[in-house]
Amino acid sequence: MVVTPDAARRRAIGQILLLAAGFLVLVAISATSVILVNQSRQDNAWVVHTVEVENQISTLLLEIRRAESAARGYLLTSEPRFLAEHDAAVAAILPDVDTLAKLAGDNPAQVQNSKKLRPPVEARLQEFAKAIDFVKRSDIAGGIAMLRQAGASDSVQRINDVAGAMRAEEDRLFAQRTATADRTQWLASVVTVAGSGLVIALAGISILLVRRSARARDEAEALLRDNNLNLEATIDARTADLREANNEIQRFAYIVSHDLRSPLVNIMGFTSELEELRADIFRRIGALGRVAAASAPPVAAGAIEPALEARDKQLSQDFSEALGFIKSSIGKMDRLISAILNLTREGRREFEPVPIDTRELIEGIVATVAHQAAEAEAQIRIEPLPDIVSDRLALEQIFSNLIDNALKYLRPGVPGDIHVRGRTKLGFAIFEVSDNGRGIDPRDHQRIFDLFRRAGTQDRPGQGIGLAHVRALVRRLGGTIHVQSEVNSGSTFTVTLPVAWTASNRNRDT
Repeated sequence: MVVTPDAARRRAIGQILLLAAGFLVLVAISATSVILVNQSRQDNAWVVHTVEVENQISTLLLEIRRAESAARGYLLTSEPRFLAEHDAAVAAILPDVDTLAKLAGDNPAQVQNSKKLRPPVEARLQEFAKAIDFVKRSDIAGGIAMLRQAGASDSVQRINDVAGAMRAEEDRLFAQRTATADRTQWLASVVTVAGSGLVIALAGISILLVRRSARARDEAEALLRDNNLNLEATIDARTADLREANNEIQRFAYIVSHDLRSPLVNIMGFTSELEELRADIFRRIGALGRVAAASAPPVAAGAIEPALEARDKQLSQDFSEALGFIKSSIGKMDRLISAILNLTREGRREFEPVPIDTRELIEGIVATVAHQAAEAEAQIRIEPLPDIVSDRLALEQIFSNLIDNALKYLRPGVPGDIHVRGRTKLGFAIFEVSDNGRGIDPRDHQRIFDLFRRAGTQDRPGQGIGLAHVRALVRRLGGTIHVQSEVNSGSTFTVTLPVAWTASNRNRDT
């Protein structure tokens, strides 16, 4: 079964949508669960808060009864331990009232009840104090009578009424908050179960899709194996064709550039003859133009050219200028032909990998340009460089071109600073040649590596071949080269080469 591109695209889209749906379901379940868990925690906290308020009410009433019991014991026995117990209970009662008011502060009804509770509690404590005072004055009968009278006062009733009202309110809140907490927990359980069911369903669908994809992949792999049976032979044939085409291009370039030299030599020869004839021609024109031609002695060959009239003089200058342009163009073409011949010869040379002390190689190149660097007031700094296995002549040509360009394109009036550094990474040596020269416009970063293409102001000699040759050499060595630069901000050429390069098939294929 062959899967069509449209079917594969639809299947991929379906899998993406399924994964997106599963992700959204998980996000929704997680978010809802977090929200419900937090809500349940809050609801349970309110339930616990209600229990704490009720416990505080019981604690307060217990302390009041404890103070009353201790007072009665002291009235009956006059023992100091009862007085100490009474004082301890009295000391805790008012702080318990404050604690109760603080705990119930979230409920307006309980706030009012707390305000109603404090006066009768304080009145009850005063009654205890008066009864104790009778005993301290040795009037035990009066103290007992006072305590009995206080037990029938309305302060006790008011304390009980307010405490009962607060208990009733907390019981109501306890029932309400318990129901809310139970409902929240139920919702959390429902969401968890429903979410788990959806996740299981999506997992089942995913398993089906994965199995279908696995079958399709197995079929595609089988088809790929069938198609690859003759792939190696096809690649070898294409590689041989490419190698032959490349060799043919090199031969053609060599033949064309070599054959161009013959007509170029002829042009150069005839141009020299024209230059020699120019003097004789304009001597004759000058002689014929004289008014007193008959009386004038004949001009001997090789004599100084006679004075010419204005038009003849301009013609002579134009003639000389035209010859100068022809000679300049001939020289340029000669240099280009020589460069093409050198490139074709270099392309046919087989590289030989040898261990290279890179720093020693760079120092040798720097020594050859020391005079040029001194004239440009430039310094060349070399950091420790990694040693590699590569073709020595190719490396010399690469770094010679880069360092020569760095010296050639320095900014006028600015002391040159050229920096060569290197490092290794993942089996490759990375070399950087930086300068503080005139820089290169980012739009020309690729152009400068093309043959016969130059960038920026053309005020330096060159044919636009150096960097093209460098890139070709770097590629043959299995590496890459690129540049980082801005106008007036210097340039950094980065060359990446294998640390241990082997010639393999590159010599034959390139």
